[in-house]
Amino acid sequence: MLETRVAIADYLRRTRGALADPQHIVISSGVTQAVALLGQTLRTTPLAMEDPGFWQHRKILQHNGVEPIPVPIDDEGIDVDALASSGAEAVLTTPAHQSPTGVVLSAPRRTALMEWARAGHLVIEDDYDAEYRYDRAPVGSLQGMAPDRVVYVGSASKTLAPGLRIGWMVLPPHLAKAVISSKWLADTGGSVMDQVAFAQFLISGEYDRHLRQMRRRYQNRRTALLDALARHLPDATVLGAAAGVHLTVRFPDTFPLDDLVTHAKKVRVRVEPVARCYAEPATAPQGLLLGYANLTESQIERGVRKLSGFTVKRRT
Repeated sequence: MLETRVAIADYLRRTRGALADPQHIVISSGVTQAVALLGQTLRTTPLAMEDPGFWQHRKILQHNGVEPIPVPIDDEGIDVDALASSGAEAVLTTPAHQSPTGVVLSAPRRTALMEWARAGHLVIEDDYDAEYRYDRAPVGSLQGMAPDRVVYVGSASKTLAPGLRIGWMVLPPHLAKAVISSKWLADTGGSVMDQVAFAQFLISGEYDRHLRQMRRRYQNRRTALLDALARHLPDATVLGAAAGVHLTVRFPDTFPLDDLVTHAKKVRVRVEPVARCYAEPATAPQGLLLGYANLTESQIERGVRKLSGFTVKRRT
């Protein structure tokens, strides 16, 4: 719906510095469908993605005939020199809060990536967790720096509910027609009623108020998880604490992570090994992803304490 696209364009201009033309916005069923549609559109284009990166995006691209070229990241984000030498003509990246490590793309890397894009390449900017930054204001979007070379992708999955299935793509003019066609062939369009409700939520200011409330709530839960990890798993290294709704926790190389994952299942604590985020899982460091969005502070404390029971037993 045009009303929804106009509301999203206004919101992105206000909050992310994006230059969004409603005529070049496509509403998708979450970021998942957005990545699938882009994969279909760019099927013959060599496309890179961060390594590690969101494992589901890798699977979606592969399902749509694209084998992503892995490009390493470090403490400053994606390695643009490695990207430039990879042969890729497009890249899927998470510059605001790298998935899964939480690294923010540094200013020099942002400049280098935009220079690479302006040289005739395409950046797909998954603005992952940009709304939930706790310790400082979020950086602006890459799309606002080069709207003709960047596809901006976002959704309401983390801000409202994963089941709502509302996402959006802000497309360069040269890609809009092809992606719109792919979207129509995929499902002929999303739920009109959901789009109307979401547009009103944006226009009324309730969405902004909701985000302010959720930032406070998630910050408290993040602090509870950090405190619990410091008390019960002091040997763990925590990454990605500045934003988002999960932490990446790394352990020493000799740590028996498989046994810990088995123990977590027995005590009904949900954890996700970080290995699946790597193009070559066998090369991944020992680590877990720990989410906290849907847990209370007491549940977080209890869950980490249950995990620590395993490590204490292993050390004695």
